[in-house]
Amino acid sequence: MFWGWLLTGPSSPRDSLGGPFGSRSFTSLAHGVHVFHCPDDVGIVAKLSDCIASRGGNILGADVFVPENENVFYSRSEFIFDPIKWPRGQMDEDFLKLSKKFNAMRSVVRVPILDPKYKIAVLASKQDHCLVDLLHGWQDGRLPVDITCVISNHDRGPNTHVIRFLERHGIPYHYLQTTKENKSEGEMLELVQNTDFIVLARYMQILSGNFLRSYGKDIINIHHGLLPSFKGGHPSKQAFDAGVKLIGATSHFVTEELDAGPIIEQMVERVSHRDNLHSFVQKSENLEKQCLSKAIKSYCELRVLPYEKNKTVVF
Repeated sequence: MFWGWLLTGPSSPRDSLGGPFGSRSFTSLAHGVHVFHCPDDVGIVAKLSDCIASRGGNILGADVFVPENENVFYSRSEFIFDPIKWPRGQMDEDFLKLSKKFNAMRSVVRVPILDPKYKIAVLASKQDHCLVDLLHGWQDGRLPVDITCVISNHDRGPNTHVIRFLERHGIPYHYLQTTKENKSEGEMLELVQNTDFIVLARYMQILSGNFLRSYGKDIINIHHGLLPSFKGGHPSKQAFDAGVKLIGATSHFVTEELDAGPIIEQMVERVSHRDNLHSFVQKSENLEKQCLSKAIKSYCELRVLPYEKNKTVVF
């Protein structure tokens, strides 16, 4: 498990003042978000509030989670502040002091209007639905990311929708041929080394443990089905043949164990005996697009924190 952004705190996405943290009419104030994970103790919420208030900031909302009998504290706070009265560098110093005081495992602060967007690489195979949805989400500003490149083991032709879109927007497309003996992971590592995280948009190759360790940052995957059911290949066909009445999609972090990483988001939809394989798959693909998009958005908004060995807290 990597949770790289939680350790390094790469800069957050640009957004309008009314971005992912709610609509506000303030013209001189900026929005910030802070997440905190530390051993539980008396007075943490009070100190967090005082840190923000002492610099003239105002908390818009706060979520706290303290698991029973586990002596651990999680919080996520959204606040507004005047960047002139509370400079960005000073904000980092103030939260760092709190982090040291409470021996925090993670303390990350982000200011969307001041910090750059996340840089991501998207890996995809032949299926286009998740890739196209991500590209349109990026174009529309729904996803607070910068797509540095698209990498695929499928050689798309020059006149395909995806290639034309990428060329129009100056996003490189890298075709890396893969075989059982050679997964082109060395070339892939060079292409993704300056990214904050990777998104697998229906990438049908298994990334090796060596690749995961070498990359060292988070990788988000989308899987048809409510994991742990229907792992591995052709999950839609597996579910259809099983006669399920609820289909789902699961977005999760990638680990060395196939389709078993910490879950970020899950969505479901009802199906029936009236669905044929085509309508079944179409519903599944729509769920996959929605689920992956929401997982990425939650991740970028610092809503996802590690919990226990293989779980997440999602505020």
